[in-house]
Amino acid sequence: MHIDLPEKRYYKIGEVAKAFNVNTSLIRFWEKEFDIIKPKKNAKGNRLFTQEDIKNFKLIFNLVKERGFTLDGAKQKLKKNIDSLFDNQEIITRLEAVKAELIKIKNQL
Repeated sequence: MHIDLPEKRYYKIGEVAKAFNVNTSLIRFWEKEFDIIKPKKNAKGNRLFTQEDIKNFKLIFNLVKERGFTLDGAKQKLKKNIDSLFDNQEIITRLEAVKAELIKIKNQL
């Protein structure tokens, strides 16, 4: 899944939800369920997500929404081999970017 977010330090919860095409309530729920998501909060209490949080959301989204893991199954998978999951997700992200670029070139021809 290719996430289209501008490059910046912090993202608001609405931006993250829109990028993943989910409700903000799901973002808040996953924040409570998964220890690896730790957004900063400003003085008003608004959540501000970092690039690291976005990477973690990609992993969780891939496990739960795309691969069909249960929440408990995703938690166990993340605990067992999070390093290999990050590597795999990075490879998938790069391949998706290459694919998007190739499609763009094809459409220009």
